[in-house]
Amino acid sequence: MRDRARRAGWGWRILLIAVAIWGLSSCTPTERQARAAELANRRIRVTATTTLVADLVRQIGGDRVEVVSLMGPGVDPHLYKARESDVWKLMRADLMVYHGLHLEARMADVLAGMARWVPVVAVGEAIPREQLRYPPGEKIPDPHIWFDVRLWKQAAEPVAQALSRLDPTHAPQYQARLLAYQRALDALDAWIREEVRRIPPEQRVLVTSHDAFGYFGQAYGFEVRGLLGISTASEAGLADVQALADFLARRRIPAIFVETSVPLRYLEAVQEAVRARGWRVRVSGPLFSDALGEPGSPEDTYIGMIRYNVRTIVQALQGE
Repeated sequence: MRDRARRAGWGWRILLIAVAIWGLSSCTPTERQARAAELANRRIRVTATTTLVADLVRQIGGDRVEVVSLMGPGVDPHLYKARESDVWKLMRADLMVYHGLHLEARMADVLAGMARWVPVVAVGEAIPREQLRYPPGEKIPDPHIWFDVRLWKQAAEPVAQALSRLDPTHAPQYQARLLAYQRALDALDAWIREEVRRIPPEQRVLVTSHDAFGYFGQAYGFEVRGLLGISTASEAGLADVQALADFLARRRIPAIFVETSVPLRYLEAVQEAVRARGWRVRVSGPLFSDALGEPGSPEDTYIGMIRYNVRTIVQALQGE
């Protein structure tokens, strides 16, 4: 165990030292001017943390950007630590885009180090504080803003601004793509509201593995319960399982939902506890919460992922 921790520590040091050396060799005024001219004639290399953020950059940047994501499908950003294999992705970046709002909490040192040498954008920080959700007793906001499509629409703006600053020659293109994408998000938001009307109001209860869907419930009229907290780093105790089982049996909720980035065993324990109370609840899904689907699947874009989730939720809570 001690050797493993020592190796992990060296991994962090190698990563931070590599970023610092690269930055020191690339920060003279002459090099900055040459770099600005170069970007107008090639694709901008963007390193994103999560698949959701990577998709946002692709939607705004189009064929002007080359995007790599540090995290792949099914990876939990709450628990992700930067690895030595991420060094090259970071060192090649013209722009670093991450979510913020403490979603990538274990990458804080790396992100702070990158900000000294490369333009860094945190899309979640664009959301006004009064629009953020703070669960009871929490001082840190819920980072899962993408589940309110209207908030994700706002999160797209800093990406367009950052690309325009780096590549002013193509700023009109980024602005046009931003406006087109925001119109698509408006249509998505309207579609969700229409779909939700198919669920009887008393059945609009969304129970998931962890508390990721608070913004969704707030925006679209669901009562939301999560077995785990906002971060999947938290643990569910016996009392949490029993309390949730009591709620489900009392309300006769037909389905609960597992997520792609959270182990099924958490909800299986709830399902057994509900059965002991004389009610049967299905484990439905999986829902996509903190990551998109596999490349090439309908869920590998934000819009595709949201549509899949909503269809899954509506079907299960209608009892179909």
